[in-house]
Amino acid sequence: MNILFSIVVPVYNRPEEVRELLESLQEQNYQKNFEVVIVEDGSSESSEDIVLKFQDKLNISYYFKENSGPGDSRNFGMQNAKGNYYIILDSDCILPKQYLSEVDKELERDFVHCFGGPDAADASFTTVQKAINYVMTSFLTTGGIRGGKKAVGKFQPRSFNMGISKQAFEKAGGFGRIHPGEDPDLTFRIWKAGFDTRLFPKAYVYHKRRIDWNKFYIQVNKFGMVRPILNKWHPGTAKPTYWFPTLFMLGLCVAFVLSIFELWLPLMLYVFYFSILFVDALIKNKSLKVAVLAIFAALVQFTGYGIGFFKSTMLLNFSNEEPEELFPKLFFKKK
Repeated sequence: MNILFSIVVPVYNRPEEVRELLESLQEQNYQKNFEVVIVEDGSSESSEDIVLKFQDKLNISYYFKENSGPGDSRNFGMQNAKGNYYIILDSDCILPKQYLSEVDKELERDFVHCFGGPDAADASFTTVQKAINYVMTSFLTTGGIRGGKKAVGKFQPRSFNMGISKQAFEKAGGFGRIHPGEDPDLTFRIWKAGFDTRLFPKAYVYHKRRIDWNKFYIQVNKFGMVRPILNKWHPGTAKPTYWFPTLFMLGLCVAFVLSIFELWLPLMLYVFYFSILFVDALIKNKSLKVAVLAIFAALVQFTGYGIGFFKSTMLLNFSNEEPEELFPKLFFKKK
């Protein structure tokens, strides 16, 4: 198969991020031609001037459209792309120079219609960014589904670093209107359409995640809320492990109560877990501050996700309303 990559990037009020991403694309050691498609999703801070500066350096197209969310903007980009294999990136990603070469190498070795790559923390990231990146990629917290580990079961790509063939995109129907949650929803439909997915462990990106602690809590809380919706839409994909953050935080509360009565074992088990987490974060980041913040980030992650998952599960099971009526903020309106 003669592959032409189209790199599709939705952007919303992040012109400086677009500049950094395009600079990293300009530095790729990939020798073949590729296309870049920037989709401005109704931004008030335009990236057009930034894009124009790269027109003589990259094969690049710029589109401005009404705000309709990242999923719909990715679909728009793929529908207007000229390539036959789309690479979906978030605007807050920076690519190492070998990224496209690694993707091409994997597809040449064993072609797959959809892939996902891991994310990593660049040395220039802040301590908070590194701590959040750690808990979002570590096997000790998320099971490694966003990192470079082989996840248990089929790999579910995430759209900050995801590839999909034109054939799979057209057959699966592209991204839906739910956000977040549009990534696994599309993955499940790709599987149902008869296509496989695979992790490309060396095709990593530097994912900046420009968020503070409050935004991180809101993000993981939404992740927890959408999972029961996806379980309802795709019943065969539900797993008992999705309950882990809820049960983890409930168990921690019980452990603290039991410690009042000098029953220390449950609390000691949590201390043991967080000690392992601390040591692992310290080894991987070589920073005491990042290791300490990683413990806090894990607590934020488990609390936010756990509460969101429990709330959503209860409402979906004890209400006759549809998910879009129960959680309107998780869905972009139909156009």
